[in-house]
Amino acid sequence: MQDSGTTGVSRRRFITGTGSLLGVAALAGTAAPVWASARAAAAPIGSGAHVPVLVIGTGYGGSVAALRLAQAGTDVHMVEMGMAWDTPGADGKIFANTTKPDDRSYWLRTRTKQPLSNFLGFPLDKDVNRYTGILDAEEFGGITVYQGRGVGGGSLVNGGMAVTPRRENFGAILPTVNAEEMYSTYYPRANSGLGVTTIDPAWFDTVDCYQYARVGRKHAQRSGFPFLFVPAVYDWDYMKQEAAGTVPRSALDAEILYGNNHGKKSLQKTYIDRIRATGRVTISALHKVTTVTPAPGGGYTVLIDQLDTGGRTTVTKTVTADKVFFAAGSVGTSKLLVGLKATGALPLLNNEIGKGWGDNGNVMCGRANHLWDPTGKVQSSIPTGGIDNWDAGGAFAEVAPLPTGIETWASFYLSITKNPNRAQFTWNAAAGKAELNWQTAWKQPSIDAAKTIFDKINQKEGTIYRTDLFGVYKIWGDHLTYHPLGGAVLDKATDNYGRLHGYPGLYVIDGALIPGNTSVNPFVTITALAERNIERIIATDL
Repeated sequence: MQDSGTTGVSRRRFITGTGSLLGVAALAGTAAPVWASARAAAAPIGSGAHVPVLVIGTGYGGSVAALRLAQAGTDVHMVEMGMAWDTPGADGKIFANTTKPDDRSYWLRTRTKQPLSNFLGFPLDKDVNRYTGILDAEEFGGITVYQGRGVGGGSLVNGGMAVTPRRENFGAILPTVNAEEMYSTYYPRANSGLGVTTIDPAWFDTVDCYQYARVGRKHAQRSGFPFLFVPAVYDWDYMKQEAAGTVPRSALDAEILYGNNHGKKSLQKTYIDRIRATGRVTISALHKVTTVTPAPGGGYTVLIDQLDTGGRTTVTKTVTADKVFFAAGSVGTSKLLVGLKATGALPLLNNEIGKGWGDNGNVMCGRANHLWDPTGKVQSSIPTGGIDNWDAGGAFAEVAPLPTGIETWASFYLSITKNPNRAQFTWNAAAGKAELNWQTAWKQPSIDAAKTIFDKINQKEGTIYRTDLFGVYKIWGDHLTYHPLGGAVLDKATDNYGRLHGYPGLYVIDGALIPGNTSVNPFVTITALAERNIERIIATDL
């Protein structure tokens, strides 16, 4: 896509305004062969096993389902394609640093595929060994979808911004769901379960690591846009100790994209910790579900491949379950269901399967600030605020970190936009896989919405867009999404509580239920919807 009609920054002018090229090495890091060993649950599921409930995936929806079912007295087995991420590597850390990707960083790739592919005009990606790493950069025809791989799913790799949508926007997000119930019961329940809190504004105003966010706030407000503090799932007391130098740095050491070793409250520390405490849930890591079919006499037969850390199948297991919850994430659930319908394993699934998929309107950009507006060498990797122009321009922009370890004089943003385009997963029989028909050109509404914010800020500040972050002379990061949603939409592919049509005992309980957009970061809504749905399912289906 051409970046027509937008003023950018030349490479020479950019280098002059952002400091030394010596920082490139610090940003790119090295692809050292250091990785965490895989350790699955103490007793991974065996072939021939029967379980009352099988949950496919250990992300937000699956974790909610497993916890509430266990608390209701039901035994549950969870199957996770990724690793357990509970064992330190040779460097003493479980997770790799964002600025120094290594084998732990990517799912079965031989070269990294970083969301910011360039810096100062230089490519950043490095060769790595093929490994079952934490971040999957799954490439489709028109988009790269970033997803977490491991026990905890997307909670392992997201930025931790825990945003509840404004109530007036909810009707467009989930039109068949009672908003009063969500805002009085299920959003509060989700926020409590996730450990959501908000930064101390007084500390935010003074600490060095949020200089970048204060610059973002100043520029937004000077152009008439509201800056909103956004809750997060980080231990703020721990971050204060990081800033004081009394504990190992985590958010202040660029840990986020490939996991966070200390202060972030991923699902491992919240829902999954409580899941383990019930004694009723077991988890098999490095296990991938390939087939679900009705079993003779009731329930379902499930085929599962056990993987090694090179992604190879070491054994295929056959298990049975009375009920199966699909919680493999929007992409994983959609691909699996589309394949099961097309190949005749679950032919009664309706024709809504695979439809309604969207990217939450994700688009990224950077701005080159003046030398009197430094954004800081040390930047917390946990965003705390955003610019709200949803009503007027259809965009909510996260003021994001660019934790390079050097001063860049750069402001960086991930925008969530009101993009109406929806894609569909379909089955390619010749290739034996599900494909997504997203087109890169469909990002144009997102770019237009983001420009309603950043064109105005640039005009007010006398600044320009960065052109070096996503390629050479390319302004917009329009090639990706962090927020896949849809593919098995609530009250279409399923009933209004996630029950799949045609197959009693099969459920969808993840982001595949949400039709493409939540107006904000989606994981709180995914969690709240799962809390709503599982409460009804426990009451009526067990």
